[in-house]
Amino acid sequence: MSGFPTLLYKELLRFWKVGVQTVGAPVLTALLYLLVFAAALDGRARVYEHLSYAQFLVPGLVMMGVLQNAFANSASSLIQSKVTGNLVFVLMAPISELEFFGAYVLASVVRGLVVGAGVLAVAACFVELRPASPLWMLAFATLGSALLGTFGLLAAIWADKFDQIAAFQNFVILPLSFLSGVFYSIHALPPAWQAATRANPFFYMIDGFRYGFFGTSDVAPLASFAVVAVSFAVLAAGCLLLLRSGYKLRP
Repeated sequence: MSGFPTLLYKELLRFWKVGVQTVGAPVLTALLYLLVFAAALDGRARVYEHLSYAQFLVPGLVMMGVLQNAFANSASSLIQSKVTGNLVFVLMAPISELEFFGAYVLASVVRGLVVGAGVLAVAACFVELRPASPLWMLAFATLGSALLGTFGLLAAIWADKFDQIAAFQNFVILPLSFLSGVFYSIHALPPAWQAATRANPFFYMIDGFRYGFFGTSDVAPLASFAVVAVSFAVLAAGCLLLLRSGYKLRP
């Protein structure tokens, strides 16, 4: 096998060997969110007239699982290699920075989609779901997980220890996820908070994915997809430049 498929296989095997932790745990967490919020607010809160609150909640929970786990996959893998010192064996191999980037990001996409599919399958046991546009769902889930996989790579390149990755996840990724419209529509917010939410790229990923479910969204899906695509292109270019320079990767 050449460098890219070998590295990709290694990254896929890394998270799949501990699937209970990397896939099962996020699915259980999303299910708990669904059960708790649906039990507490279903019948009391309604975002769209034709949808129950539980139905509205499912796409946001699915996408939140996709994004958080895509970030965690690339970030945890690269920082683990840096801390344990085995990254040098990857860097010594005849692998270009594009192959390195592609293997880590593609593995993150796979993990994100697997977690999302698991959340969706479990949620379908409790809530009636009839996706309006599966292609939009797949497009936003794939591009969103690629964006967060790239984000995870950037965080791991910058970080020197596990604590920094944990801080990045707790103080950046988690707040951006929760404040992106997972549990509410932005039209329920005051104007200042609506403007702040529109500055959050996570909002466009979740809102676009929700459009794939219901054919209804706060922003036109093409506009949301354009924002996500541009964000991915910018982060990917920055990540490739850092990989090419060897910043914090090569002595």
